[in-house]
Amino acid sequence: MSDKIVMSDTVLISRLKADDETALTMIYRRYWASLFKAAYNILKDRQACEDIIQELFIKLWDCRAEVEISVSLKAYLYASVRYGVYRQIRTGTLVRSEIFDDLIERLHTPATHNSIEHKELLLQISQVIDTLPDKCREVYKLSREECLSHKEIALQLNISTKTVENHLTKALRELRGSLGAAFIVEALMFFLDK
Repeated sequence: MSDKIVMSDTVLISRLKADDETALTMIYRRYWASLFKAAYNILKDRQACEDIIQELFIKLWDCRAEVEISVSLKAYLYASVRYGVYRQIRTGTLVRSEIFDDLIERLHTPATHNSIEHKELLLQISQVIDTLPDKCREVYKLSREECLSHKEIALQLNISTKTVENHLTKALRELRGSLGAAFIVEALMFFLDK
């Protein structure tokens, strides 16, 4: 028989509320890696992700007597990380356009999910793309929907790769301007929930 006892999250929360530091350590060990991975998949900044998770566990300990977890501990922790990531993007020094562009690219990845939320996010993108000038729209669709390289697009449309880059820059700038912060929150929630 194993000496290691695995406690349920419910037991760990009860012990945490009873000022048991070991419970906090067990929660930390159980969830740290997956929380870090979820944050890192968005931010791509190791230090920022570690800070978000450290703050989460400090707050969990400091507010242990008052913490009310209505769903599950895992859902509570992921929601906290999601909001930490959003705050980092909103107020941090990260280059927001790079994060936004990465979210857009990930939404177009064929292996992404085929859920209603995913379709709604793609519809929002599509509505903005439909307002672009013809050539810009065509370049964007070839890049994101057909997954062609800049060189392949340039050859197909008989334009330079620099022109392809300019069209994509314009398309992404228009998406950032039109979709804004609300879209980032929706996309973050979508990817952090996976």
